[in-house]
Amino acid sequence: MISIKSEYEIELLRKAGHIVYLTHQYLKDYLKPGITTLELDKLAYDFIISHDATPSFLNYEGFPNSICTSINEEVVHGIPKNRKLKNGDIISIDIGACYKGYHGDSAWSYAIGDVSDKKKYLLEHTEKCLYEGLAQVKAGNRLGDIGYAIESYAKKHKLGVVRELVGHGVGNHLHEDPDVPNYGKKNTGIILKENMVIAIEPMINLGTEEVFMEDDDWTIVTGDNKPSAHFEHTIVVKKDGYEILTGDDNFE
Repeated sequence: MISIKSEYEIELLRKAGHIVYLTHQYLKDYLKPGITTLELDKLAYDFIISHDATPSFLNYEGFPNSICTSINEEVVHGIPKNRKLKNGDIISIDIGACYKGYHGDSAWSYAIGDVSDKKKYLLEHTEKCLYEGLAQVKAGNRLGDIGYAIESYAKKHKLGVVRELVGHGVGNHLHEDPDVPNYGKKNTGIILKENMVIAIEPMINLGTEEVFMEDDDWTIVTGDNKPSAHFEHTIVVKKDGYEILTGDDNFE
């Protein structure tokens, strides 16, 4: 069931989202060759806890860590380990924080040192896919408008859109209705209503859209071993647009 959030709930979601944003900003300074993803995980855990929140992902359906760290051909759900980042890598860091029972959720992809032009292209256009989707958000539009905009932009730039994984509603559960696909048809799907809260998160591949799961039962990788990028914001639907809850516009 899709819930419409109260102003009180949105304020808690805004706070949770801001903690996620701050965690991303905090980790940026550490994103250099030589650091391990497990070290990043510990930094994120300590930072989230220090802000009176808890990591949303830790033990979620058995996930063993606080953040997801997905490198190069890893699409999402990469498990932090003793793997060191190398010059030329790209990494998606997905962070969730729970504040007083409400969640913030945002992923961002980062370049480590000097990356190839192809990886720069992927990062640039995956981030633009996110904002193409966001541009369709306002009360009265339909969910399919978001996916159509993302898919159209990605295809125009000859990139693969992951179809098996989607965005989602966010609230006092990390994943709520509705699913928010990164593909779709205009004027289809549910009607967006004011104070719905959803996470929009394009997962875009440099090559094939096909993906598969590794033996750890978590990490999703591209079918052709080419790199993937992931950008995500949690937003609240407004009458004439949206408010990003996982950005820097609040709590200045």
